[in-house]
Amino acid sequence: MLHAPSRFGRRRILQGSAAAAVVLGLLLWWVLPIGEEEPSGSLTFSTGVRSGVYQRYGQRLEGALAKDMPKVSIGLQTSEGSQQNVERVATGKADFTIATADAVATYLHSGKPGADRLRGCVRLYDDYVQLIVPRDSGIRTVADLRGRRIGVGQAGSGVLLVADRLMKAAGLDPTADITPVHAGIDTMPERLTDGRLDAFFWSGGLPTGAVQDLSKRFAIRLVPLDEKLVTELQAAGGSTRYYRSAVMPADAYLDAQQGQAVQTVAVSNLLITTDRVDPLTTEAFTRTVIDSRDRIGREVHSAQLVDLRTAIYTDPLPLHEGAKRYYRSAKP
Repeated sequence: MLHAPSRFGRRRILQGSAAAAVVLGLLLWWVLPIGEEEPSGSLTFSTGVRSGVYQRYGQRLEGALAKDMPKVSIGLQTSEGSQQNVERVATGKADFTIATADAVATYLHSGKPGADRLRGCVRLYDDYVQLIVPRDSGIRTVADLRGRRIGVGQAGSGVLLVADRLMKAAGLDPTADITPVHAGIDTMPERLTDGRLDAFFWSGGLPTGAVQDLSKRFAIRLVPLDEKLVTELQAAGGSTRYYRSAVMPADAYLDAQQGQAVQTVAVSNLLITTDRVDPLTTEAFTRTVIDSRDRIGREVHSAQLVDLRTAIYTDPLPLHEGAKRYYRSAKP
């Protein structure tokens, strides 16, 4: 015969049920983070010249962001390069971009609109300055550019910034001693092959597809930028301290280098934003950049060089609060 539980028994059953409900709720909260905030809205990412590394990187990052941030609409915007990218983000015309540290520092030192609102997210990979000439050219040093037609990058590019500085370091006036041609990596290779340029400067990750393609169909050579030139470059002070001597490995452009490493100048690239972008969105954006490194790197080699151990060093910019949150969570 079954007996109804006593008042004491019923109380124990109720207490047990309540405890079980609490435990179940905690488990569900742990496994299924119901109600967790997700970034939403729309963002503009300013990239670069159509055939440059910034643009190729941005296109692949767009796909990764769409997967990781499904409630955010990402729009890509081509640009002339680092200088224009910094200006766009600082003035609110874009939300995120990539720019070289020297271009960022130059904008900061100039005190232009929005400079104080700029923030860093990730130190990405290094750009290498490449001075490209036909293989049979008599140009062996930067000083040999005197009197020649030289591709120096577009007006808003980081290429123009470093090219002008390198020529000044070599004792040239970049407006009077050469014929400057303001063009991007999308047109400079063709101008070189058809004789409209004697040489051109490029600053980008290794290898840059447009340069690699050029080397396979036209005999080119990379002019060394030696340590003495770098010392002169850095002596100007200010944002030139972000340049450093580097070596392009012999296999960067096999056809052009013919087994020889080439001395050059390097400068780091930064993913930047402003304090206008909320921490939740910036944290998620930063996470995707780090997590997608290997996937994007299979197609854009430079992306493989993003390193969590150095990503936090976004000098000359302070880290965005959202990026700080990501790096705290990513600590081993």
